[in-house]
Amino acid sequence: MKAKIKPRIQLEGREPLAPAIPLSTPWVVFVDPCDWCILRCKFCPTSNMWRMKEVGRPLMFMDMDLFKKIVGDICEFDKPIKVLRLYLHGEPLANPYFPDMVKYAKDSGCCERIDTTSNGILLSKKMSLDIVEAGLDRINISINGVNDKQYLDFCRRRVNFDKLVKNITFLYENKKQLEMIIKIDGDFLSEEDKQKFFDIFGDICDGISIEHTMNCWYDFQGPPQNEEFGIYGQPIKEVMVCPYVFYQMSVNSDGIVSLCFLDWARRLRLGDVNKDSLKDIWNSPLLKRWQEFFLLKERKDHDICGRCSQLSHGMPVDLDDKAEEILKRLFK
Repeated sequence: MKAKIKPRIQLEGREPLAPAIPLSTPWVVFVDPCDWCILRCKFCPTSNMWRMKEVGRPLMFMDMDLFKKIVGDICEFDKPIKVLRLYLHGEPLANPYFPDMVKYAKDSGCCERIDTTSNGILLSKKMSLDIVEAGLDRINISINGVNDKQYLDFCRRRVNFDKLVKNITFLYENKKQLEMIIKIDGDFLSEEDKQKFFDIFGDICDGISIEHTMNCWYDFQGPPQNEEFGIYGQPIKEVMVCPYVFYQMSVNSDGIVSLCFLDWARRLRLGDVNKDSLKDIWNSPLLKRWQEFFLLKERKDHDICGRCSQLSHGMPVDLDDKAEEILKRLFK
């Protein structure tokens, strides 16, 4: 097998977070090119059209004018961001302008790396060549079965699995600078299926992993999460201080900025890039109040953040022991 066993989370060469806070420039900005998906996966709230209508999700493409405005906002920060993550709640490749978005952001010089996460269903030969030419640095491909029947059961859509494998193979053979990571949830696979997964994909990606189930979406009941291991096989350990609010921003397809990349129902709003700049939102008193809230370790009192499985099963940076020190530095 050519691929290394490695998780989709970037662990190598990470700068320590605690001493870097407060950040004048966020390290990671999520931007959602498209917040709907062609699959109807059991674990994902986007799959439930009734819930989408209930919470008022627009289920739309992000248009290029708005995206260009966001990239311009990113360029206002003191230095380039580490990662522009073109992915949030839907299938990013469903946006026909996705390659153009990658190229525009790449040409801006304001993003050190650009990555995305995709189910791979729309990886036609043209799309693959276009995203490589545009300069995409990394793609995480989520596999949801090892045959047509498993895809129909889990994703509730008919998928030609052999065609999917061929398209991923084509991308790998033409990827140039692009790093490819492929993962699957293994909690519902037999040992035979796990081996089949490695046999099929182990030679057509750079990194490969089998994850455990984590039910990370608030107010949405997906499959039961694994209570023995975290998503990457690590021991389960809960932290009180959410690290993500100190280094990430999340921009939805309509321009609404969320506190959290898991805010599928838009209940944790920080602002709107249609009205304000990302820099102003990043430096806003509202975000500072949220940061203070977590540093005071009051998370369990919040109806959403108090039940967050990402902070127990998702391998977050542990800032708990540094909370008092960071609080003094942040509000000196």
